[in-house]
Amino acid sequence: MNAHRGVRLRRDRSSQVSDSGQAHLPAPLSGAVLSTAKPAAAGSASGIHGTTAQIGNAAGVAAIGAVFFAIESMQSARAGFFVSLAPFVTLIMICTAFLTWMCRASASS
Repeated sequence: MNAHRGVRLRRDRSSQVSDSGQAHLPAPLSGAVLSTAKPAAAGSASGIHGTTAQIGNAAGVAAIGAVFFAIESMQSARAGFFVSLAPFVTLIMICTAFLTWMCRASASS
């Protein structure tokens, strides 16, 4: 029973990190992307944005999962976690920089 509780606790902590990122990124990103669309094309822009976000999420999960399982098979799950964390953090920083640039570009136009 205690072993299952430890797994659940780790899963809850990782969900908190993931959920906090999901709470802060999609709304500003959607606003920045859709603010540049003409009102007549808002529906199409929203659909394209949603589809692109889903494809990006799936590709990101696949890429980071591949890194994790490659390292885990050679080292350990702990090493796989820390090595896969590096590209994850790098991608978050790139997305943050891109979002900042998009917000500034939409504010100046």
